[in-house]
Amino acid sequence: MLIHPDFDPVAIAIGPLAIRWYGLMYLVAFGLFFFLGRYRARKDPWRSVSHELIDDLLFLGVIGVIIGGRLGYVLFYKPGEYIANPLQILAVWQGGMSFHGGFLGVLVATWWTARKHHLRFLQLTDFVAPLIPCGLAAGRLGNFINAELWGRVTEAPWGMVFRAAG
Repeated sequence: MLIHPDFDPVAIAIGPLAIRWYGLMYLVAFGLFFFLGRYRARKDPWRSVSHELIDDLLFLGVIGVIIGGRLGYVLFYKPGEYIANPLQILAVWQGGMSFHGGFLGVLVATWWTARKHHLRFLQLTDFVAPLIPCGLAAGRLGNFINAELWGRVTEAPWGMVFRAAG
């Protein structure tokens, strides 16, 4: 069995400001989308995807993934806590993002962008789909660094042992 290396979730700390690995993984995902999207637009000009469209989709996608991810976490996992204390919804530094909500937020952002640029929704999602796996991989790397989302218990030699939190 492999032992989880027990990373410090804070990549850089400057006084009270802490930049976490998980946040950096979001930046990596957005950067990969930007550069791979521009590369794909250049290599497949027949798709009629401009740099402006990619910029709009990235901007709205960032908003969609953050707002959708946070609201998804609030609604899917701890609605009672947040109904009792709604200002805690804004406390994103305490963690709490949902893949499901982020996915829904990105779908809304993609629909909005397609509408703005007079494209069919499925035409735009067809262009975007190959750009997504690298970003998801970056997110999972952030989950690994944070020692979260472990998976099933296994006895396989490549299984990972996580130390108890606390």
